[in-house]
Parts: sequence; structure tokens; C-alpha cells
Amino acid sequence: MIQPQYDVMGEAGLDYLVNGSQGKDIKVWCDIAENDILPVKHLFRSFAEMPVLEQIAMNHARGRVLDVGAGMGSHTLHLQSMGLDVTALEISAKCCEVISKRGVRNVINSDFFSCPVGETYDTMLFMMNGIGLVGTTDGFPRLFRKIDELLSPEGQVLLDSSDLRYLFLEDDGSMLINLNDKYYGEVVYRMSYGNIKGKSFKWLFIDSELLSYYAEQHGFRCEKIADGTHFDYLARLVKL
Repeated sequence: MIQPQYDVMGEAGLDYLVNGSQGKDIKVWCDIAENDILPVKHLFRSFAEMPVLEQIAMNHARGRVLDVGAGMGSHTLHLQSMGLDVTALEISAKCCEVISKRGVRNVINSDFFSCPVGETYDTMLFMMNGIGLVGTTDGFPRLFRKIDELLSPEGQVLLDSSDLRYLFLEDDGSMLINLNDKYYGEVVYRMSYGNIKGKSFKWLFIDSELLSYYAEQHGFRCEKIADGTHFDYLARLVKL
């Protein structure tokens, strides 16, 4: 679980929801790219404000839904408004408070790998590159074991991710990477919001071909649903 003094996302969400603070952004540091900002308002977006790939994912959700890494609950709220039985799963207690205050009925405060087993879901969502929680490609065996525990026999996993090769492309189209180094989509992030400074954490962006390889290794089939506008994509995982 995230300790309150390091809970950047939760602090930002509560500040925005309770105090209406719109002048602050979440600052994001990454080990392979320039520093960036994440507008807190983006985490409270409506369906109309979502990127196209997220909208497509919402329209593909069915049955009992588990929104993994629900953030501020925007996806959960939309699906709930559509009449689906949806549960928000979020590691941050403060984010869970925000989600509940926004009107989500079913909220579980837990990390994905500790999510209670017993209930199964027809759709599992990993939006905003939620699959990145594996950290590195070495985390896939553990991930697929947990998915297998929680997914119904005919269920589906919907996820979006990006191929970070564009960060390493040369003018001639070749890639400048060290083939003996880690996979180029494995990154390290650190975030801050006001006086709250989070801990560094590993996050994975994975190209669709490599995702298909790992999926098949663990008894799943990967189907690409749609491509985005900049090396991103939406995919579905189903049990073989």
C-alpha cells in the first residue's frame, strides 16, 4: 500500500475534488525522457474528454468489470452510468476516498496482486498503460497468474500501451538501442505534487508484438483492437 506521505496521486486528487485546486499539476520525472507534467484535471475527465482508445475500450467492456488502477474513478464512473457491475481497484487509500466521493459504489483499496480471490470478472481494465504495473518484462509470469485467478473463463482483459521505440529512432528510421541492455520500454518514474514527493517506481511500456509473445507463453491470446495516433494501441487478452 502507498504510505500517505508518498501518495502523490491521492493528495492531488483530494486537493482537486475537495478544494477545487486547479493551479497545480503533478510533476513527473522519468529516466529516459524529459521531465513532464500531468494535469490533475485530466484524471477527472468525462467520457467525451477521454482519448479515442479509452472510449473504444469503454464500449468493449461487458459483464462484471474490474477497473485495475482506477485512479480517480473516471472509467469506473462511466461504466457504472452505463449500468455495468463495475468495481474500482486502487492501491491509494486517498484515491479510493476520491472515487467513493465521486459516487462509485464498489471500491477495493488494494494493490492488484493482493486483490481478493473468489469473485471473477468478465472484463478487466488496465487503462492509461495500467499493464505497466508489472514493472519489467520479468513481472509477466506473476501478472498472468493473478489475471487467471480473477478472470472468468470467457472473460477479457482490455489494455492500452505504447511502443517507446519513437524515443530511440534515428533520422534514417533505425533504432539506437543497446541490445544487451534491458528492454527499451522499461522505465523508472518519480512524481511530486506540492510538498508531496513520491518514491521512484518501475513501469513498463510494451509493444504489441512482445505483449503477444508473453501472453501466449502464459495461456492467453492478444488481439489488437485499434491503433492510436502515436505508437499507442488498444488490445484485448483472452484465455486460450
